[in-house]
Amino acid sequence: MRDSHHHNGCRRSDHPGIDRRELLHAGALTLLGTGLGDLLKLEALAGTSAKSAPAKSVIFIFQSGGPSQHETFDPKPEAPEVVRGEYSSIATVNPELRVCEYLPKLAQRANLYSIVRTMYHPSDRQFRNEHSAAMYMVNTGYNSLPPGENTNSIAIQRSRPLEWPSIGSMISYAVPPSRGCGLPPVIEVPRTRISSGESITPGTAPGMLGPKYTRWRVHLAPPCHAPDAAGSCPNCFSHDQPDDPDRQPGKLPKSWYDNSSCRNPDFVLPDLGMGQGAVVERVENRAALLASLDQMRRNLDSYNSVQKYDAYQRQALELIVSQRGKRNPFDLTQETPEMRDQYGREEWGQALLVARRLVESGVRMVQVNLRGWDTHQNAFRDLKGKLLPSLDRCLSGFLDDMHVRGLLSETLIVMCGEMGRTPKISPIAVGGINAAGVPFTPGRHHWGDVFPCLFAGGGVTPGLAIGKTDREGGLPVTEGYTPADMAATIFSQMGIGHDEEFPDIDGRPFRIYQGSPIASVL
Repeated sequence: MRDSHHHNGCRRSDHPGIDRRELLHAGALTLLGTGLGDLLKLEALAGTSAKSAPAKSVIFIFQSGGPSQHETFDPKPEAPEVVRGEYSSIATVNPELRVCEYLPKLAQRANLYSIVRTMYHPSDRQFRNEHSAAMYMVNTGYNSLPPGENTNSIAIQRSRPLEWPSIGSMISYAVPPSRGCGLPPVIEVPRTRISSGESITPGTAPGMLGPKYTRWRVHLAPPCHAPDAAGSCPNCFSHDQPDDPDRQPGKLPKSWYDNSSCRNPDFVLPDLGMGQGAVVERVENRAALLASLDQMRRNLDSYNSVQKYDAYQRQALELIVSQRGKRNPFDLTQETPEMRDQYGREEWGQALLVARRLVESGVRMVQVNLRGWDTHQNAFRDLKGKLLPSLDRCLSGFLDDMHVRGLLSETLIVMCGEMGRTPKISPIAVGGINAAGVPFTPGRHHWGDVFPCLFAGGGVTPGLAIGKTDREGGLPVTEGYTPADMAATIFSQMGIGHDEEFPDIDGRPFRIYQGSPIASVL
């Protein structure tokens, strides 16, 4: 019987306030035996057919910070204002689903997706209500941290004796690469580090599977200079931003910070990690490619142990470098202006457009990071003015395009954050001030007891509203589903059998499935 235990209440103590060498050592583009060359070898051995499955690829849209269930897909219009919040709800084409009034385009497209409203973390409150631990569990599909880890230690990038592999790494292991793809099986865009810090999102490493199954983290977006950056550039912002017009970002004398140099949403083409002069568009021909390989060979500290590049490794790099023009999935100038407008000419829309182009190229999993959902303060200002309009515009354009192209039927789309938000609205610290020196305004805080998850395409039954929460939107009153169940749903639709195992780097077997597929959405 599924564990349905949940804890009530929320205490103040619950809310405490890749460089090139790393990529080449562990990433999918290294030429030292664990990268694209290996994928091509596996492909040659596997033959032409992948496993029969409803989905050929998965796009995982990760709302970093934890979006509020009340202000997205589980509003409570009949609740008191301290629970209901400032927004109204609107009907969708699904009579059982109402959504926030600031998601009108998604309301019109509720026949293209289903919402599971009763996701939850079964782990202890100290884990389910903190970002790093909750991110780790959602990104790995495990309902607990490895033994001995806590929410602080799990955020540190270090070698561990026992570390769960990410969902993407397990897909990379279990699903043969698409024939002729020439790209890593799992790619993460457009900003690949959490917030403005230097930490990779917890749970996205290959863990016990080893570096061979590391995803390619592609930082496409230009630098962002906003403190505590959030949202979709150029519609980006900081939750600390004052409500004083004289202190708006820019070059004004009283501006809180100067953002005049970073309001540029245009993506750059990825650096292949080969050093100076090796960005894709600079490698124009075979001679330049070979020169870059020679330079790379001279620069790599570990090259002494490498005798030569084999044919598969050279072919892998050539496939990447040769993807110029319409063959380059990262080059959005090849899309029509109308299509780019449909997705939205901002960071999130461009990232989703890149994701579509990557799955068209045969990539098995793309993770798209949407930053800024940690709405402790200025929640209703920022959700209404920034986060929700961007999500509504970009996700709607993406779903429409995938549907029209026939890609939705063969691509599983999953979107969620690492947690939800508290049922009741309050300041995070009464009488406290934020980084701009302004008193904290009300918002919602960390809440792992319930959060929504969107599923679309890839064999999912669309147009459903699955699960119900209590009157305050704080606890499931029908069956709840865990990160392990979400991961099992992804594995099931990708054709990974429920009995399949993976070996750690020492050959010990571990089960891929830690939960059960969410049958009601399939």
